[in-house]
Amino acid sequence: MRVVIVSTYDVEGGAAKGAYRLHKALLSEGINSLMLVMIRQNDDGDYTIISESQKRLKKALNLLRATLDRLPLRLHKNSSRIQFSISWIGFNNIARKINNINPDIVNLHWVADGFFKIEDIQKINSPVVITLQDAWYFTGGCHYFGDCEKYTLSCGACPILQSKIEFDLSKICWLRKKRLFERKKDLFVVGLSNWVTECSKKSSLLKDKNHATIPNPVDSDIFKPIDKNLAREIWNLPKSKKIILFGSVNPLSDERKGFKQLVLSLQKLSSKNNIELVIFGSVKPREVPDFPFQAHYVGYVNDDVSLATLYSSADLALVPSLQEALGNVAIESLSCGTPVVAFNVGGIKDIIEHKVNGYLAKPYDVDDFANGIKWILDNPNYNELCQNARKKILKEFDSKIVARKYIKLFNEILSIKKEKEREHNKK
Repeated sequence: MRVVIVSTYDVEGGAAKGAYRLHKALLSEGINSLMLVMIRQNDDGDYTIISESQKRLKKALNLLRATLDRLPLRLHKNSSRIQFSISWIGFNNIARKINNINPDIVNLHWVADGFFKIEDIQKINSPVVITLQDAWYFTGGCHYFGDCEKYTLSCGACPILQSKIEFDLSKICWLRKKRLFERKKDLFVVGLSNWVTECSKKSSLLKDKNHATIPNPVDSDIFKPIDKNLAREIWNLPKSKKIILFGSVNPLSDERKGFKQLVLSLQKLSSKNNIELVIFGSVKPREVPDFPFQAHYVGYVNDDVSLATLYSSADLALVPSLQEALGNVAIESLSCGTPVVAFNVGGIKDIIEHKVNGYLAKPYDVDDFANGIKWILDNPNYNELCQNARKKILKEFDSKIVARKYIKLFNEILSIKKEKEREHNKK
């Protein structure tokens, strides 16, 4: 079986990591997998990862595609900080390149930032599996919809764009996707979590497609518990303190990551709790939040082995996201045996079992989030929480388990295709 996984990036961001890890997991299971990306950051010589163009000029143009894709958003004054993708830029023949590979299955992940026109999906000859790394495929352009449920009917007068015009960019994008999904019959949908799958099933764009729920994988041989004292020596962290961990790329510019709620929750804790905070994925901001205890900013962690040692150094990881399709940080942390506190929203509910391997706080309740932190740090059965965290990942999120679920799905899709071909030949 030949599979092509398509993603804008190979390792930058949680969605790209999910696609990359699936690609590696499929290879380990003997599947002939190729990964096609617009921009490749991991220059390790892996021939199974194909950059959209190796030429220097084309690379430079690809870096501009994200900016070009956002140009129409300038029609909306307050669109600079939102995640909204139009996918109107073509001219890179992605469908032709995929068809030349002649794969059995094409698996599309996060393909925004101007990678290709959404209409190009219709030109792909092979069956297409969409993996919902967020909500973008079934909305008029937003990646997360907050409280808006217009995606269940049709978009327009978009609250994300702060638009009051019915025929706005969200309506135009919605209509383009509607035409595409009506014409592309051999298209299947995978949600990372029960939450995002159910959202897709009730969406006006994808409700008629076949759905499955399969999470992003994690390599449990890399993300595994490491001696806490050793991990803290590596990161030069105090051994006598309770270490809590928060990780996110650009949390200050993305309100969905819940950094505001995190700060308010931590301010309810006392320095007497013997706590120190570690923040990774972003640099120290100019205006440092007023935490009641010391905060360490370790920046972006480039490799998974180092990241695993960071998770292992902590007593607890914090995921205050307001909406999340799944949550790689939660999966990685639990895999390293470190419990997690998060709000009881979105896909995070598939990962954390309340008071079993972590704590699910009432949505956006900063008091309850702070209570969750204290409940875990002061828990007399803390070691049992850590063991349960690891067991959860090994049972449901390990790379081998996830890869085999995808392979089973791919085989079912190919069986459907063969059956249709037989029926067509009979006629």
